[in-house]
Amino acid sequence: MKRWGWAGLACGLLMSAGCGTETATTAGGGPPSVSTPAPSVAPRPTPTPPPPTCPASGASITVGPVEPALGHRAVVLKLTNCRTKPLTLNGYPQVAVLDARRRPMNVTITHGTSYMARDPGPTPIRLHKGESALAAVSWSNTVEVAETMAPGTYLAIAPHTGDRPTTRPLATDLGTTAKLTLTAWCLKFPS
Repeated sequence: MKRWGWAGLACGLLMSAGCGTETATTAGGGPPSVSTPAPSVAPRPTPTPPPPTCPASGASITVGPVEPALGHRAVVLKLTNCRTKPLTLNGYPQVAVLDARRRPMNVTITHGTSYMARDPGPTPIRLHKGESALAAVSWSNTVEVAETMAPGTYLAIAPHTGDRPTTRPLATDLGTTAKLTLTAWCLKFPS
């Protein structure tokens, strides 16, 4: 081989042997480039939600999602006894639709069966700790004239008439009807 042939082969071997390794200098002749590992970040602890509180009445009330059907709407109210002594229900919950400022709106509330839920009628129910009862609130988004009612933003709910209400967020698009229908408390809705 010619002199340049051996030199080219040796240079090629040296270059290929250096593949994948860090070079001592950068292209500009500066100090060697060193890659530093990214600092590890400790995950932040997930905040623990506060423990649920039991109101003085012993009735913890939740509101389910809005169920729509052909211009009709309904939500299920769930009342759970969160105290140690039994809780007795008999009849219908007390509800009020509130606006964004939590002021009562002028809404007619009736008891009975609606398009969305059958009313079981009032029956005495005794709930032990952890047991629940259900009731349905339904309305129609019917528009009979050009101007519709402003939607409600909250629902105030009490187990019985005269009890202190619990306020829960609930958008109610009442159209022009301004009416709600309630079923009585029950352990299971009639089919």
